[in-house]
Amino acid sequence: MRQRGFEVVKGYEDKDIHMPVRKTKYSAGYDVEAAEDVIIPKFEPGIKPTLIPTGLKAYCMEDEFYMLINRSSGPKKGLLMANSIGIIDADYYGNESNDGHFFFQYFNCSDHDIEIKKGDVIGQVIFQKFLTVDNDAAEGKRKGGIGSTDNK
Repeated sequence: MRQRGFEVVKGYEDKDIHMPVRKTKYSAGYDVEAAEDVIIPKFEPGIKPTLIPTGLKAYCMEDEFYMLINRSSGPKKGLLMANSIGIIDADYYGNESNDGHFFFQYFNCSDHDIEIKKGDVIGQVIFQKFLTVDNDAAEGKRKGGIGSTDNK
């Protein structure tokens, strides 16, 4: 039985997407690469975060989620995740809106544009279990991709 892992999303099958890997035996996070070249413009008031495609989706058990985390070197380069940490629920996998494609969202706080090249490691994924409270009655069903939890 499959428990958790990564797959290439529809539309990226022929783009040489590499599966995330842990670099050491005791690493918690799987390093994720950019699927395309992206320019992250330097921050100006009103600018929206830049989405960096990964070309990946991830599956996990129903009582798990995965976190998108910045690399420790990210802030030194001026890269800050727009949502600090990304939480992706198990039912995001294969959703009808974008097949479960997860993206990293960054702001660039340096004084110059930052170029991300395809294959650059842009962040990490960590899988986790979660707990629910007594009498939890959640029954909603996801209907879309990014930011869709409220769209039931």
